[in-house]
Amino acid sequence: MPIKTIDEYIAQFQPDIQKHLQTIRQVIQKAAPDATERMSYGIPTFYLNGNLVHFGMFNQHLGFYPTPSGVEHFKDELKPYKHAKGSIKFPLSKPIPYNLITRITKFRAEQNTTND
Repeated sequence: MPIKTIDEYIAQFQPDIQKHLQTIRQVIQKAAPDATERMSYGIPTFYLNGNLVHFGMFNQHLGFYPTPSGVEHFKDELKPYKHAKGSIKFPLSKPIPYNLITRITKFRAEQNTTND
């Protein structure tokens, strides 16, 4: 049965991983309070006039997907992390940079609300 909510997605992980997922969820909610939650591409997604950001947990990293514009705008700050056109890998072996995630999310929210 496919996962339909972010709560269901988070519940499938061990408690220590759930803590990371709940924290990133709260960080995104605070940074973009008008965004709505949904599942898209099988991972948690925040939506605000289109896809805003996605996140997902993998074996050794937390994946964060702020679209290519979010990665490009913060490329200098993302140098310590593996990243590609629209994705960033935050290794679980290091502290997750929630402040950076906040700033990227706010940037994306501004993009999605001013491009109407």
